[in-house]
Amino acid sequence: MTSVNTHTKRIIAALALGCFFIMACENDVNEVKNLSVRKTGIEEGRNIVSYLSVGGKMKAKLTAPLLLRYQGDSALKSEFPQSLYVEFFNDSTKIESKLRAKYGRYLEQENKVYLRDSVVIIRIHTGDTLYTSEMFWDQTAGIFYTDKPVTTVQRFTEQKTYARKGFRATQDLSSITYFEAVEGSYLIIPPDSTKKN
Repeated sequence: MTSVNTHTKRIIAALALGCFFIMACENDVNEVKNLSVRKTGIEEGRNIVSYLSVGGKMKAKLTAPLLLRYQGDSALKSEFPQSLYVEFFNDSTKIESKLRAKYGRYLEQENKVYLRDSVVIIRIHTGDTLYTSEMFWDQTAGIFYTDKPVTTVQRFTEQKTYARKGFRATQDLSSITYFEAVEGSYLIIPPDSTKKN
């Protein structure tokens, strides 16, 4: 009789302990689902200064107040959500053009930068200024391009050029091709300072 009681006590203890572990392992279904969801890591950098060199020569300097770098995606990317500013250099490391935009996104696998919101490029030598709403900067080819409307103001010739379907240009803006230039592009006539009102 004693061995039956001991055996029964052991079975009851095992069942009680088993129930304890079953209750302890019970999980919320949503928590389990969240474990299987892959979360993208985001690195954050502030007051960014970055240099681009080609063949050992410095070609550009980028500054931005905020950089967000996303990891874990199939296409790695970096965002500049609070604007960016780039200075481009010639072979003598003198600034040949400047670029600014309110937003930028670097597509690492394509080696391209997508720019939008008040994109402005200035060619230092001539003072020509190009305005568009969005464009791409292909770092490998060293070109800018867009199919969005673009306006260029030429300082020395005092001419404004409009193009409905965008442009394609070298990084130093020495060669620009406009697509569907508007006939209304015109010369800017400065006011005659010799005339009296």
